[in-house]
Amino acid sequence: MRNLLSLFDLSTAEMESIFSIAADLKAKLAKGIREPLLQGQVMGLLFEKQSLRTRVSFETGMAQLGGSSLFLGEDVGWGKREAPQDFGRVISQYLDVIVCRAKSHEKVVELATHCTCSIINGLTDLFHPCQALADLMTVQESFGKLKGLKIAYIGDGNNVSRSLALACAKMGAEFMIASPKGYELDQPFLVRVDQACPDAVVQQTNDPFEAVDGAVAVYTDVWASMGQEAEQAKREVDFADFQVNKKLMDAAAQEAIFLHCLPAKRGQEVTDEVMDCPTSRIVEQAGNRMHAQKGVLVWLANQNG
Repeated sequence: MRNLLSLFDLSTAEMESIFSIAADLKAKLAKGIREPLLQGQVMGLLFEKQSLRTRVSFETGMAQLGGSSLFLGEDVGWGKREAPQDFGRVISQYLDVIVCRAKSHEKVVELATHCTCSIINGLTDLFHPCQALADLMTVQESFGKLKGLKIAYIGDGNNVSRSLALACAKMGAEFMIASPKGYELDQPFLVRVDQACPDAVVQQTNDPFEAVDGAVAVYTDVWASMGQEAEQAKREVDFADFQVNKKLMDAAAQEAIFLHCLPAKRGQEVTDEVMDCPTSRIVEQAGNRMHAQKGVLVWLANQNG
């Protein structure tokens, strides 16, 4: 059983399998076919942070697969009312899988050590793997492949960019991030990526125009994520030259699409013109959160069955 689903632990073949399952389920849904592949299974959504896409996409996806879900907010007392080992050992007797959205990655890792069911990272301060799967699914749909393509990320070396960099490395896509000095991907993470994927092309620059040169996808995120509100004013100054606008998009490959994990602060990290342009894939990308996650849920069930 995969206790804590991590992109570091997934092989390229396993990721391809997840994408294949997701694409198949998406195609069937478009025809009105909803296979009850997870009938009778129960998913718990253990959330410390607010959510729109993660919660709704997981709940809807599980329902379409014939299963059910429980939203577990602060009232369950995770990390407060009882010892972590007691919480984990008890709750995993009730649930088939837990999606955990936590402020600290260490809390998810600790939870997994005490649970007997699979844990899916629904977002932590370090990683956002389900977002990265949806991102690459969107790129693959747009270009028919991933291997050899260049994806540019403009912004902070945060949880979204870490997961996207790792997913690109696993799938053979080139990844380049452009960040202001002091906001780059951390060296220990880059070392881990290199160890996991020695042939990967993961690069950093402080020049957004260098990053988008030849890129078929240009991606950005908010300059200050949840929990960084106190840094908003400083980040607006530091990231001022890293806005994704028409000039920057024009410097990318002619067929380049625009991606954003949402929610976006229009007029800051990206202009309305780019958000709403014909090559923007933000709506499809958000929709693919559900399809990619259905792929993960079914793949996990097959592994654990």
